[in-house]
This record gives sequence, C-alpha cells and structure tokens, in this order.
Amino acid sequence: MMAKKNLKYITMLVIGVLLINFASNYIYKRFDLTQDGRYTLSKAAKQTIIPVDSPLVIEVFLEGNFPSEFRRLQSETRQLLEEFTSVNRNVQYKFTNPLEGEENTAEVERQLFDLGLTPAEVQVRDGGKISTERIYPWALAYYNGKTVKIPLLKNVLGATPEERVNGSIQNLEYAFADGFNKVANPKKKSIAIIKGNGELEDREIADFLTTIKETYRIAPFTLDSVAVVPQKTLASLLKYDLIVIAKPTINFNDSERYVLDQYIMNGGASLWLTDYLFQKQDPNTGKNYIVGDNLNLNQLFFKYGIRINQSLIKDVYSTPIVLAQGTEENSQYNKYPWLYFPLSSSSNEHPIVTNIEGVKFEYTAPIELLDNDIQKTVLLTSSPITSLSIVPHEVNFDEAIPKFLDIVNDGPNPQEFSAGIRPLAVLLEGRFTSALKNRVKPFKISEKNISKDDGISAKMVVVSDGDIIKNGFDKNRPLPLGFDKMTQTMYGNKDFLLNTVNFLLDDTGLINIRTKKIAIPFLDIQKTTQERGFWQAVTIGVPLVLLALFGLLFTYFRRKKYAR
Repeated sequence: MMAKKNLKYITMLVIGVLLINFASNYIYKRFDLTQDGRYTLSKAAKQTIIPVDSPLVIEVFLEGNFPSEFRRLQSETRQLLEEFTSVNRNVQYKFTNPLEGEENTAEVERQLFDLGLTPAEVQVRDGGKISTERIYPWALAYYNGKTVKIPLLKNVLGATPEERVNGSIQNLEYAFADGFNKVANPKKKSIAIIKGNGELEDREIADFLTTIKETYRIAPFTLDSVAVVPQKTLASLLKYDLIVIAKPTINFNDSERYVLDQYIMNGGASLWLTDYLFQKQDPNTGKNYIVGDNLNLNQLFFKYGIRINQSLIKDVYSTPIVLAQGTEENSQYNKYPWLYFPLSSSSNEHPIVTNIEGVKFEYTAPIELLDNDIQKTVLLTSSPITSLSIVPHEVNFDEAIPKFLDIVNDGPNPQEFSAGIRPLAVLLEGRFTSALKNRVKPFKISEKNISKDDGISAKMVVVSDGDIIKNGFDKNRPLPLGFDKMTQTMYGNKDFLLNTVNFLLDDTGLINIRTKKIAIPFLDIQKTTQERGFWQAVTIGVPLVLLALFGLLFTYFRRKKYAR
C-alpha cells in the first residue's frame, strides 16, 4: 500500500515537471531587479529588431587580456545582447579577438583600419606590473548582406579609464539600437544638402555624408533654380524631411530666403551651420583679419527668435593649435593655446548633447536668444571665462601666442574675460512665423496650402560655426569628423551633428535612449593593488578557517553524543 502511494507521488512529480518544462517553452519572462533598470530595453530599442526575420549576427571584438574596467564593458555588452536576443531569437552574437592566432597582425590591423575600426591603447595591471595592450572596442552587425560598424567605446576628453568606460556603458543600448536600425530597417527619411551659396564642398564634409547615408537618403539641392522656377524649387524642396546648410559664404537673395522660410513654415526640419565670421587677408599689408557678414539671414533668424552677433569669442577653455618651428629639415611641432577655438561642452541633459565629448569651434560668434513663443534649448555654450572682440579683428600669431600662454600660465584677467557663458548652438521648436509676413513677397506661390505666414510645428538647430562639420585630410583622404590630426585628438563634433540629425528626424524616440542613466561602480585600482595580499588572505584563509572550525565542532558534538 505504501509502495503504491509513493509511486503515485513520484508519478505526479514527474508529470508536474514535464508540464512546467512544456509551459516554459511558451511562457518566458525575464526580471530586471537593478535599481537603474539597465537590463530593461526601451520600447524604441525593441522596435529596431522586431522586423528582423533572418539571422542578424553581431561580432563583438571584446576578447583578450583586458583591465578590469574593460572586462566590465565586456560583461555589460554581453548582458545587453542577451536582452536583444530574448526579444528576437534571430539576433545572434559572438565575442572574438580579431588579432588572436593571426601571424600577420599588421595586415589585420590595416584591414580593420580600412573598415574604420580604430584601436584603443589600454594599460593592463598584473601583480603591480603595467603593460600596454591594443584592443578594438567595436562590433560589426551583419544582416542580409549589409554590414554596419557599432562603436562600443566613448572617448571623453580628460576622463579616467573608469569614466570613459562608464560613459561607454551608458551609450551601449543606443549604439546597438542605432546600428540595428541602420542595418535592418529601410531608409525612410530624406535629407537635402543645400548648395549654391558657397557651402562646403562634398569632400570637406565627406565623413558626415558617408555616415548619415547609412540611415537616410541624401541628395544635393541647389537653390540656383529659384531664379528661374521658384515655385517648382520650393515644391521639390518640400519633399525632403531635413535640410542641412553647411557654412554658406555667399549671401542668400530674397527669393532663396523665401524658399527656405516657406520650407520651415510647412514643417520642414533644418540644420543651420552658419559662419557670420570669416578670415580675410588685407592685400596691402598682408595682415589677417576676422570680418563679419550676416549672409542676409538676419531677418529670418530674428523672426524665428535668435540673433547671431558679429563679435568674436575668445575662450580660456579652448583647443590648442600646432605650429612648426625651425627649418624644414629640423622643424619641430609644438602645441600652443589658441583661445579663438572654443571647446564647448554642455551640462544639459538633452539627448543631443548627453554623454558626448567637447565640440571644437573655430572663430565663432555668440547667439542671442530673443523673446517670442518659440521654445529654445541651448545645446552648446562657451565657458564662463569668455571675452568678446569687435570685428574686424586682427589675428596675429606672433602677438597672440605669447599673450595666450601668459593667460593660461598666470590666469586670465577677470575684467577682460567677463562676457560669461554664451550660446553657440541652439535648438528651436514650435510654430514659427514667416519672416515675410505682412511684407511684399519676392514671388507668388499659387498653391494656398503651401503658402503660409504662420507655420505648422517645426524644429531647427542653429550653430554659429560652420567649421564644426568640416573634416580634415590625410594624404587627400578624409579623416573622421572631429579628429585633429596634428594633436591626435578626437572631439565630439561628429557625435553632436549625428545626434542633431537623428533628433530632428527621429519619430521613434530612439534618440531618447541616450538620456538613460546607469550607475557603474568601479574598484579603486591603487587601493586594491596595495591591499592585494590582505584580501587574498581573507578570501582564501577565512573559508579554510571556517571549514576547520566546522569540522572541529562537528567532531566534538559527534563524540559527545555517542560517548554516552
């Protein structure tokens, strides 16, 4: 009877286990118990992989001998990819070391560099010894014959390795979601690169164009046709979702301004990278001057709620320049402070500027915010230690360099550098009013639904320096945007502009992932090195002592029990 009862319980247990196992194949739930929700994917991130219906393979180059902070980056990357895999089983990943087992590592490194995968030099501490390792903090995503590179490491100026990795972990979800969006989702939005008014050439913005065309359709759009067929030009421009005006140098005429104005009134997004200050050389004296020109845009910007002042910013928080000294054979290159090149950063938590490096400006002017109904968000500013110079302003290296060195070494004169924080990049959002409202129009627009004096909701970003989009060159090859070849420094220009484009065109909320905050604790390397022996003794010795104590007590009580 007892055997039958036991058999019944065993049978019920086996059936219960089988039912639970069967149900687990159809019911799956992961729980994120972290305080900051770091392992919970946002809705926008999930949307990027929902359409994936065939294998999307991610190859992560995070294998090898890493310092502790990079092992944390590796671990967080693995955890995040597990979350993507849990949403869509077609997402697959593997971790590899691209240099492991390779006989010709130089050739592999060259191939990686040609793909745009730049290495990072890290210091590895082992038993008090320090060695330098080269790693590639990148991932490649493959889907249906397309490949997209995904950066895993954020290079923050002046940051410690821990801070740099912390910032990288903050950016991981956005980096992968943005990469998946590029490789798996069709291009829907279109961008017009405005031409015809002396804007930068394509080769000068090659890295920017190459990067955004991975996500959006881009095409040049000249305003020259306004002189002949203005209405047709406007109708063609309205087919684009965003216009980019990259450092125009020739004044816009009234018809061109009206086309741009009506594009904005009809809800078009715009990115204005405008230089009101230009370098010119006096042909008689050979002296270099910074002069001002408003490009005939003052009326537009004034109506929209801003004014770009024609004054030159000098900022103590700036980027250096490199000058050659000596003869050609024995020339030496030295870095000097150059206060005309402000290095702008922002404490603003707007997704455009969250977790990006400092943005390099060159010979820039301040933006003044005017009072109207448009919502204005200051994205980038000068530092509090700023001065303003009236233009025309002479730029003389022989005089400026010694003066700037004194300012950096001895500190600035508070009376001279008293202009305070000045806006350099501003986001404007709302229903704009036409700059030509109640004015004579340069041409008539026949379609009433297109011609507007009061616009529908639109967004624009205005930056007071067109050079922030300009890439450098190395042997006539475009360098990554924001990379200074002479100082070997990577600035945040590219991230800022790409975030701006994504924000102006984003209708999925993907850009808002950048505001997610993750708290990453790190070990104190110096303290752990100094106390290494103590903690080794604790972690190894204490368990052995407890085990021995347990054995003694167990033996004592056992003898006491059975001695009776």
